[in-house]
Amino acid sequence: MSTHRSFFNRRLHSLLGVIPVGFFLLEHLWTNYHATQGAAAFEEKVNWLWDIPFLAVLEIFFIFLPLMYHGVYGLYIAFTAQNNVGNFGTFRNVMFMLQRVTGVITLIFVTIHVWQTRLQVALNDMSAADLSHQTAEVLSNPINVILYLIGIVAAVFHFSNGMWSFLVSWGITVGPRAQRVSTWIWMGVFVLLSYIGIQAMLAFTSPEFTSMLAHR
Repeated sequence: MSTHRSFFNRRLHSLLGVIPVGFFLLEHLWTNYHATQGAAAFEEKVNWLWDIPFLAVLEIFFIFLPLMYHGVYGLYIAFTAQNNVGNFGTFRNVMFMLQRVTGVITLIFVTIHVWQTRLQVALNDMSAADLSHQTAEVLSNPINVILYLIGIVAAVFHFSNGMWSFLVSWGITVGPRAQRVSTWIWMGVFVLLSYIGIQAMLAFTSPEFTSMLAHR
């Protein structure tokens, strides 16, 4: 029974990492990337999201609860899984280790980020313009910029490498050739999404963005 439960928990953990947690990451990166077009473009996108019907219900049951399960069970896997890097040192074993490390970093980063943004919006009844100011203020600290840079890269790596593992564990990429092709594809996705995330973060620190906020 415990073996069946463990199998179910791992499959659920894997599935939730793609749907909806993975989708949320992609949407979040894309929304924040609008900051590269200025504060008004970012706020327009945020307001569009906030106008979605039953948003609170969607956030709780389709984002936060799945994210909590994926994060907590991921911690269990991270601290109980046997890493074989020291014995074998293969590329895939290194990626296995990095998946666990970035999972822990991502969970810490997301917790801090949600507190600094989404919860502040809810607790203080902030507008999209207030969120722009809040995010720019957080990222005005160089230490926070470094921490966000690490968090973004870790989250994107965890998603991209996790997608490779998802396709293998669900029997989609079975043979060695399919797995090699999948490796290159998800490496490309990692580079692209990292670029989007970093550019979005830097947009909030740009003189143009902060100047727009100052002249309102």
